[in-house]
Amino acid sequence: MPQIPIYRRDFKSLADLRIEDARLLLRSGRQQGAYYLCGYAVECALKACIAKTMKLYQFPPNKEYIYKIYSHNLNSLVNAAGLDGQLQADINASLAFAANWYTVKDWNEESRYKGSGLSGTDLYNAVTGADGVLPWIRDVGSK
Repeated sequence: MPQIPIYRRDFKSLADLRIEDARLLLRSGRQQGAYYLCGYAVECALKACIAKTMKLYQFPPNKEYIYKIYSHNLNSLVNAAGLDGQLQADINASLAFAANWYTVKDWNEESRYKGSGLSGTDLYNAVTGADGVLPWIRDVGSK
């Protein structure tokens, strides 16, 4: 069965959908589900940035790169998107953004099985706030 391609716009839409799902879960008091989906929103937004760096018909450079981009590790995805330098500069420039990144960076897909110590509200605010990670990704990803 052939693979259906996933485009940058798909990842951008998925990021928007996942953050909206998280918001609705929070309104229903479903903290753990919201926490989980907030992380996926960030992951999808970063994968949209990675997709922007790919050229049509480009073959990925090596299998380590493939593992990096098919990862759920947000730090690896930032690196694969080529945003690590900008991330460090913006962490150094803004204490609010730095606090939000440090709240978000350790999210992982295993949070669906166990708690993280943070509430869904904590992660949602770090992801969506004025100095949030999702607005940052959208800003640097559009350049």
